[in-house]
Amino acid sequence: MDIAPTNDKKNNVFLDFFKNIGLVIVAIFEYAFVGLKACTYDLFVFIYNKLSWHLDKAYKRTKDILGSDIGGDDDDYHKEEKVYTYDAKTMAKLEQEYQELVRDLQTTGATRSKEVNVYKFTVRDKHGKIIKGTMSGLSKLDINAFLVNEGYTVYSIKTSKAINFLYKESSIGAPKMSVKELIFWLTQLSTYLKAGITLGDAVKILSKQMSNKRSKARAFQAISYELTLGSSFSQALEKQGSMFPAFLLNMIKAAEASGTLIETLEDMANYYTEIDDTRKQMRSAMMYPLIVSFFAVIVVTFILIFIIPQFVDIYEENNLKLSGLTSFIINFSYFLKSNIFIIIASVIMAIVLLVVAYKNVKSFRRMVQVILMHVPVVKDVIIYNELAIFTKTFASLLRNNVFITDSIDILSKITNNEIYKSILYRTINNIVKGEKISEAFKDHWAVPSVAYYMIVTGESTGELDSMMEKVSVYYQGLHKNIVNNLKSFIEPVLIAVLALVVGGILIAVIVPMFGMYEQIM
Repeated sequence: MDIAPTNDKKNNVFLDFFKNIGLVIVAIFEYAFVGLKACTYDLFVFIYNKLSWHLDKAYKRTKDILGSDIGGDDDDYHKEEKVYTYDAKTMAKLEQEYQELVRDLQTTGATRSKEVNVYKFTVRDKHGKIIKGTMSGLSKLDINAFLVNEGYTVYSIKTSKAINFLYKESSIGAPKMSVKELIFWLTQLSTYLKAGITLGDAVKILSKQMSNKRSKARAFQAISYELTLGSSFSQALEKQGSMFPAFLLNMIKAAEASGTLIETLEDMANYYTEIDDTRKQMRSAMMYPLIVSFFAVIVVTFILIFIIPQFVDIYEENNLKLSGLTSFIINFSYFLKSNIFIIIASVIMAIVLLVVAYKNVKSFRRMVQVILMHVPVVKDVIIYNELAIFTKTFASLLRNNVFITDSIDILSKITNNEIYKSILYRTINNIVKGEKISEAFKDHWAVPSVAYYMIVTGESTGELDSMMEKVSVYYQGLHKNIVNNLKSFIEPVLIAVLALVVGGILIAVIVPMFGMYEQIM
């Protein structure tokens, strides 16, 4: 009579045990998926939307900035301007430096050097504040004329080998302008010119707006200086090294020759906006699966290192016989737990080596690109993106009467894809031989037949620029659609894969529990 209740009690205990395990498994899946989505997709979308909102807001303030820079805010009329005063000793020293400068400008200071030097100057602004800075130029006389024209009282202008050594690197060749900075700069400049402001004054306003970035502010000051000396706008930009892209420089040269600078600046602002949108779509398509995969690896690693060992203790206490899959997962868990730091270091090192090799080894980069461009779906994303950028740029170059050979050279520098670079080099050779541009694109696996026949049509009708523009719009639309579809497809696929991996691990460690139940029964 006592045996039955005992068995019932045991049965109830094991039923409750497995019921609780089932609830734990369901909870793990539920919170893993919810947490994973919150940590990846939702967080990414929130950050992306927040940054985009701030950037759009900054770009749309062009009119307000124009009013504040030219007319000033109404509140400024009610503010008292601060006047700086200095002691007699300081002013006497400044006066002495000024007398030395006057004598120098009448002798060696007026001689222009063949190379650009860095000059260290001391001036006072309209409020009496003493300002010290550096500037690149050909002579002290040129620097003095520029600073006086800017409204400063100049006291000292000096140069030496030591000054050149210390300041030349930071004064010449500012860091490259990012796409967002180019969009802002081009939009602002075209707006100022349309408002009737001279080019020199517009550049001065922009240099003040860039004052928070010292290297770029110095570059704009140098551009203003070159314009004061009579250089053309394209020449002034070209002297700033790699700060401005070659594509933009060639477009401005063509605009100066045709007298369409404002229209070209607006066209370039629209061009870089579209290019930036295309690249954002590309980054968005790549970023989501990478982030989800990263957090999936973390979740699986956490389960293997911290959850699986808890079950191992139960197996050992009950001397359970383990299946091959369970043994494999347990052994892998031990291996991972024992070598986690070595594995992390190896993975980081491998990623760094791959990135360095991709950036610096042409043959490796080409091999990776060829492989990716033969992977289903991925190949369409890459090809549509490259064709949209290529044809859009080519159309802008042709529309602004840039020489065809210069256009091909610029296009080869815009893309980082070795396959399309080789096509462009073939195009240059064909032009030299007197052949058509379209011959380089004929029967090439990386050029869809639609794009090839549209280029052929543009050549035969003499409207290659407009046809290139149509090709760009067509493939930009295809790229946008496939990226949106890809993002919608990737989320459920990644979640399903994660469910299979996590579910497989949990099933492998839960199944031996049934054996333990049978032994007890």
